[in-house]
Amino acid sequence: MEGQAVFIVLAIAVAAVVMICGYYAAAQRRKELAAWARSRGFDFYPGKDGMLDERFGRFGCLCRGRSRYGYNRILGDWEGRELLAFDYRYVTGSGKNQQTHRFSAVVLQSRVPLKPLSLRPEGFFDKVTEFFGVDDIDFESAEFSRQFYVKSPDRRWAYDVIHQRAMDFLLRMPRFSIQFDLMHVIAWRDRRFSPQDFERAAEVIAGLLDQLPEYVVRRQTGREC
Repeated sequence: MEGQAVFIVLAIAVAAVVMICGYYAAAQRRKELAAWARSRGFDFYPGKDGMLDERFGRFGCLCRGRSRYGYNRILGDWEGRELLAFDYRYVTGSGKNQQTHRFSAVVLQSRVPLKPLSLRPEGFFDKVTEFFGVDDIDFESAEFSRQFYVKSPDRRWAYDVIHQRAMDFLLRMPRFSIQFDLMHVIAWRDRRFSPQDFERAAEVIAGLLDQLPEYVVRRQTGREC
């Protein structure tokens, strides 16, 4: 009985230390992100927002698991586009198999209407599914096609957006998973960002949108002759 009591006390002590360390790390992250937001003239909101999955329901990364919410939200203007940056949390599994997942993302609003498109760094399982005939969209650049997995229900739209200059741009920039909805673009990774990561993600989205060809802008805004 005495050994069991000691074990229980040690388990409680370890749990308390883990909890305190987690609280300290979370507080430090809030402080760091708030300072970055202030330096950019952005607004910082550390509280939870459980509506991001409804507001951006087309973004698959925000619809995983359950008990989903965003926090550490940063709102501002990025070169004339509305920016929302945030940490995100969701839960999968149950019981002993329950896992809590956290990652970060940046969303920029587009100045012109968009169409669905997603691209991400190509991984091992993408190559496996390609072997079994589940193919992504390939491009003239063999290097780009090797490094990125691209999907869109409208192949013409994918080729319009990811032209040669856009491919060159994406190949030299940091890698993110990117998805377009009808008026926004999200960039994320399956881990939390540093302030510099938030910066790079916004730069990648803005750079991609800035390179939309003029004929695409005219077509999407109804100004095509």
